[in-house]
Amino acid sequence: MKTLALILFVMLLNACAVQQSGRYSQRHDSAPKRLPGQILLEDAQPEYVPFNKRGNMPYQVFGKSYTPLQSVRDHSETGEASWYGQKFHGHLTSNGEIYDMYAMTAAHKTLPLPSFVRVTNLANDKQVIVRVNDRGPFHGSRIIDLSYAAAMKLDMLKTGTARVRLDAIHVEQDGTLMIAGEPQRPPLKSSTELPKALFIQVAALSDASRVQQLAKGLESLYQVPTHVPAENGIYRLRLGPLNDEAHAQELLSELKRSGYEKAYSLYAPH
Repeated sequence: MKTLALILFVMLLNACAVQQSGRYSQRHDSAPKRLPGQILLEDAQPEYVPFNKRGNMPYQVFGKSYTPLQSVRDHSETGEASWYGQKFHGHLTSNGEIYDMYAMTAAHKTLPLPSFVRVTNLANDKQVIVRVNDRGPFHGSRIIDLSYAAAMKLDMLKTGTARVRLDAIHVEQDGTLMIAGEPQRPPLKSSTELPKALFIQVAALSDASRVQQLAKGLESLYQVPTHVPAENGIYRLRLGPLNDEAHAQELLSELKRSGYEKAYSLYAPH
């Protein structure tokens, strides 16, 4: 009986440990312990992107209901911003992407996913344009959670929070752009700007040799080219460019059935 009691006690301890650890390896969020050699503080580039059905359904958190906005054509608001970092890095966002704390992204409770917003730090007038691809923050009266890189550009890492103004960026299919309802002149396109194509991102790893090994295997298996752009020490394995949406969806479904559940499609330079 003593042996059985000891086994049950150990099992209970293990169960408690699993409950406490939860989805994330860290209990409390933190800044990265070691930064990449260089963080590119370039704004997200607003573009027309259809809203993601997965991330735009009404939902509840802590007993409170939220209904995502159907349009951001003239949306603007002022409030407190915070940022999130290492704890969530590499995990899924609310619309199925992978959170990258070095990218210009953000979380908002009701802005459509994905959407773009210009954030102004009212203490120093610094600005950043971010791509909203996650839900939150659900702490106090904060209105937006910024990625580590976005918070760095706004110079709010030391304070942790900042009073900001959000101006939503609405882009029509023809490229017409409005910020908080105000029409904007189209930006001049650089002659060196790379055209975008359809890809499926399979993984984002820091091990270059592992990524190349995976790329070689997937290229042989699915008979499609691979593309591995690198940024800030992260290698993103992508299949493509692909010819059309139907082919991409078929390939994405096959990848998910094969165990690559975090794969997703995107348009990116090639």
